[in-house]
Amino acid sequence: MGWDAGPGPDSDDPHALAGRWTAALTGGVRDHVVPMSAEETCALLARLAGEFEAIAGVPEPAARVAELGAELARSHFVGDEVLGRSIAVLGAHFGAAALIPPDRLADMLAAFANGYVRAFRAWLLAEQESVRAAEIVARRSVEQQLRASEARFRAVFTQAGIGTGLSDLSGRIIEVNTAFATMLGYLPEEMCELSGTDLVHPSDDHGMWDLYLALLRGDHDNVQLEKAYLHRDGHTVWTNLNVSLIRDEHGDPQYTLVLVEDISEWRALREHLNYRAHHDQLTGLPNRSRFIDALTAAFADPARSFGLCYIDLDHFKIVNDTFGHAIGDALLVQAAARLSACATGPGQLVARMGGDEFVILVPQSVGASEVAETVLDAFTQPFDIHGHHLTVTASIGVMAARTEHTSADELLQAADTTMYWAKAAGRGRYVIFDADRGRREHTRTELSAAMPAALTRDELFLDYQPIVDLADAQMVAVEALVRWRHPVLGVLTPAQFVDLAEDNGHIGALGALVLERACRDSRDWHDRYPGSTPTVSVNVSAAEVSDPTWLDRVQHVLSDTGIPPESLQLELTERAFMQTSGRPLQALRTLAALGVHIAIDDFGTGYSNLVYLSQLPLDVIKLAGPFVHRIRTPDAASPSDVLVLESIIELSHALGFTVTAECVETSYQASRLHDLGCDTAQGWLFHRPMPVDEVTDLLEDRSPAPHRAARSAAAPPGR
Repeated sequence: MGWDAGPGPDSDDPHALAGRWTAALTGGVRDHVVPMSAEETCALLARLAGEFEAIAGVPEPAARVAELGAELARSHFVGDEVLGRSIAVLGAHFGAAALIPPDRLADMLAAFANGYVRAFRAWLLAEQESVRAAEIVARRSVEQQLRASEARFRAVFTQAGIGTGLSDLSGRIIEVNTAFATMLGYLPEEMCELSGTDLVHPSDDHGMWDLYLALLRGDHDNVQLEKAYLHRDGHTVWTNLNVSLIRDEHGDPQYTLVLVEDISEWRALREHLNYRAHHDQLTGLPNRSRFIDALTAAFADPARSFGLCYIDLDHFKIVNDTFGHAIGDALLVQAAARLSACATGPGQLVARMGGDEFVILVPQSVGASEVAETVLDAFTQPFDIHGHHLTVTASIGVMAARTEHTSADELLQAADTTMYWAKAAGRGRYVIFDADRGRREHTRTELSAAMPAALTRDELFLDYQPIVDLADAQMVAVEALVRWRHPVLGVLTPAQFVDLAEDNGHIGALGALVLERACRDSRDWHDRYPGSTPTVSVNVSAAEVSDPTWLDRVQHVLSDTGIPPESLQLELTERAFMQTSGRPLQALRTLAALGVHIAIDDFGTGYSNLVYLSQLPLDVIKLAGPFVHRIRTPDAASPSDVLVLESIIELSHALGFTVTAECVETSYQASRLHDLGCDTAQGWLFHRPMPVDEVTDLLEDRSPAPHRAARSAAAPPGR
């Protein structure tokens, strides 16, 4: 590197020398940092330059010149090229000016260099000592922190309330704390003599140890699971185990650290709560929730077949009401024990569904009937409860199916429904589910639910079946027959839904609708065909007649439509009359007094006393269809059948009643009934049920000619 160190025009000026010296040390590539400003640097170098020149004339200047070099070094001008640049500037300056003899200048520059080097070396040694001292202090601080950290870790390890242990990759226990050792009944040093294999518990599954081996291989850094340990005294300690892998500086597995928490009490509580959640508290049997879980598990195999017995104790409510709930509960406990004894086959499960209902799950469907028979046999023996000998039977619905053909909910519902079939059949028996009957029951349920909407959406309408005089086959009355135009099932007959209306409480609304429409149609016929209007016969149930508002409703319809009371006939079944007494019977008498005809329908199918008929406000006896069917043909009519019909007709006439035969389908039936004195008849031989317009057409055809002509003239074009 070249410097401009030659003398300038004022080379004898120390300040000029200081400027060149400053430029040499601060210009170009620098390898040192001077903790001075430019002004401070220039002043220092000017002073040193002046002293250097002043010392030149002093004897023995070496020591003082050396001090100048040392001062430059102590001022932190300690870069690699500081000395060289300084010698060059000083030599060039004083050599060019010839102010100092060359030999003396060489000695002075050498002394300057020696002083600089000694000071620089002293500074360097001081800096190295400072660094070493700082390193020692830092190392001691780190060691002190490490010892404190180890002390804290040791305190945590040994004094922690949770069990802690350290083991190597072979499973050898290196160290455990007191909590872990005490948990298993050992001293810490005793546990250190064991290995991981000594802590295996019979309840450990293979998956647990496979997971542990994967941890040792480094596949996982941490695993958490529940594990049982065998206490030194033999009992089981359940723990929540957390195992962490400790790796070395290369990332390879080195140790395993385990944290163990005793959860025995918590697990016992959990199992107790789980038991209570899935078992009936009274009988100890699995409850509905547990049974549903088992049933759902059974459906996991789509090809599996199994059976179900749905059991209900007969008349259990009577036991509770008569002897009290304590006796009832004791009965349920004994019944549960008998059921459990009946279901001992592999996989069979007895559960209490609630109340006095139980269910037995049978893995093989072919065995469900045998289990049901066993249950019925078990319930033939009386129950001895606190000195009371109670005989209680059971009704059982049996359902057998393959899981691929049904669902768990459908299976349970079908079994429940079948149990009610058993009750309806007389109790104390079992009934096997019938799919066709189930579909019919399902349809009836849907119809029952849809009936309120049908009443408001005008889905119900009337057909009429004419009733004719057997003497001339002329229509004298019509029977109103309600129909339901179902949006899905089509037109339904009364047999398909009237009894449903009675069961679900809609019979009153249905009856009111039929009565009002029939009377309004009758009013229309009265207006259009006076003198030839047929009587309108409307069926009435016992439930309607028993309604305190029914009489007012009938009277209101008569008043509102304005038809003569004698144009209305109300039909009640024989069974309905047997249930009619008191106020309902008085209501019938009130209507009869107004002129309304009262008829007994399906006569001969019940058990009414013939003498009792004389006490009823009757006008018409309607013979039940089975009686008429027995004389369908000459070959079918037996003398006894004819004699019964003849006796009923004669007795009815003797009591002042007229007789109507139903279900007349052949000419022989009509002729024979006429010969026996029957007054009127209805059936397909004469007319099928028809809409109101067709009845109107019949009345039109039988009306006098002048009337028809007048009607024709008044009719709009196109009729």
